[in-house]
Amino acid sequence: MAFNDRITGILGKQKDARAQRVPLTRTELDSVEKELNEITEKLASERKNREGIGLFLKHPLQVLLAKPENILIVCLPLSLIVFIGGFISMVKIYGITVLFTSTVIDDFAVLAILISIIPVAVLDFRQQSRINNIEVALPNFFRDLAGMNDSGMTLPNAVHLVAGAEYGSLTPHIRKLDNEMSWGVGFVEGMYRFGKNLGTPLADRSVDLIAKASKAGGDISEVLRAAANDTFEVVNLAQERRNNMLIYVIIVIVSWAVFMFVIAVLVSSFLSTMATAGSAAQATAASSKFMGRIDLPAYKRLFTHAAMIQGFFSGLCAGQMGEGRVIAGLKYAAIMLIISWVVFRFFI
Repeated sequence: MAFNDRITGILGKQKDARAQRVPLTRTELDSVEKELNEITEKLASERKNREGIGLFLKHPLQVLLAKPENILIVCLPLSLIVFIGGFISMVKIYGITVLFTSTVIDDFAVLAILISIIPVAVLDFRQQSRINNIEVALPNFFRDLAGMNDSGMTLPNAVHLVAGAEYGSLTPHIRKLDNEMSWGVGFVEGMYRFGKNLGTPLADRSVDLIAKASKAGGDISEVLRAAANDTFEVVNLAQERRNNMLIYVIIVIVSWAVFMFVIAVLVSSFLSTMATAGSAAQATAASSKFMGRIDLPAYKRLFTHAAMIQGFFSGLCAGQMGEGRVIAGLKYAAIMLIISWVVFRFFI
């Protein structure tokens, strides 16, 4: 209130001066300029608190959960601390040779990667599930509104009646819309807020269409039905695309599984036999004709790296092909990376 009073006072002084056509003195001009500068600085400070680092410092949890990738603000530094701390501690205890004689550094690297990608994958999966549930329920919501409006019910009353039904993840947003309209918010303004709260491109497009048609004074029932049909078609097309691309996701996963199986057989049978034969040949004259000693741990480590790298990037490809988003492949990448690490660390 004090801030608003100061602005009102400054504007009042200028208005009085113009009305009386009395020029302000130099002292009064300096005072007004000083107050305007203070107001500008406060506005700039308030703007900083609503975006960027200022917003993060004021509402850290809200910023981290706003988008799945925002959690990397915490996960990336934490993963670097884990990897660098593990690296330094192992080198300090066992010396620099630990990089070539032990796989413990690889374990720290895998742990650091998992710390980075698992929270992002979980949040993205959660957000995408919420979006899918909302978009599936939108056509039913629009159709119900259209039917009630056709029966002679006003839109606010129709929203109030629909708010008592169950629409899954969309239900809390509908009830919030009903509360806002009961407090006097207009239908158009309420619909814009409704679309903003949903936060999906499909919802934004449908809500914008309905709001503009309502402003123009057209048949809102027909517009609601058109929005319902459009939303239904988009959701169906997206589902059809996922179903058609599922076979390619399966192919990617099976290819990685075959690669894992071939490496497992190669290491456990062929290379183990060659390593045993090479050790035996070194003690005889046949060592000069034999291919030499097989460093089995080095081969295992090399194949472990190959399996984990393929698993990680195959998961990203599966997400891009299946859902059209690389970030959606992080859940596959994390699962395949964990399986690769567990299989080679404990079973091969």
